[in-house]
Amino acid sequence: MPKIGMEKIRKQQLIDATLASIAQHGMHGTTISTISKLAGVSSGIISHYFGGKAGLLKGTTIYLLEQLKQDFLQQFTDSTPTPKERLAFIINANFSTAQSSNKAAVAWLSFWVQSMHDKELSQLQRVNHARLASNLRYSFKALIKRDYLDYCTNMLAAQIDGQWLRCALSQGSNAQFLNAANYCHALAEQLIDQYSN
Repeated sequence: MPKIGMEKIRKQQLIDATLASIAQHGMHGTTISTISKLAGVSSGIISHYFGGKAGLLKGTTIYLLEQLKQDFLQQFTDSTPTPKERLAFIINANFSTAQSSNKAAVAWLSFWVQSMHDKELSQLQRVNHARLASNLRYSFKALIKRDYLDYCTNMLAAQIDGQWLRCALSQGSNAQFLNAANYCHALAEQLIDQYSN
């Protein structure tokens, strides 16, 4: 009889191994075998919990998306953040240590590329894109003129994605990711100053 809670532990173990394998071997070099070896389990465990490599890749992407959400929510205190603070929280979450670690950066890059050929990963990427835009728009709504909501949302989303991508592709240090986040904070301030209500 399986131990209570073992499924959660095993799934996380396999997700961690997937991230490690992608960092070491890339997406195409990552196989059931490389994952199971890094996890220290039989390859059958992957099929048991995820139905195969495709299911595990999807599960790993969902895990990264959930981490991004948690990085955002963990910044909240008992008080309700102001719209400016909320914008800052969104930026901080996208450049958090969890999102900018080498394993996460390589995995995100790999998933973005793979999403062009995989419907399920493509759907997850669209959800991620829509979530960022929705969160930015909600925060900007109280700060800028209505006519400029889409413009400011798209500008800041592009800055966040672009700065993160530049750092990830150059295998930037934590300091570089922090500097990139600061550029995004600066743009947010400029947009608010320029298009404020």
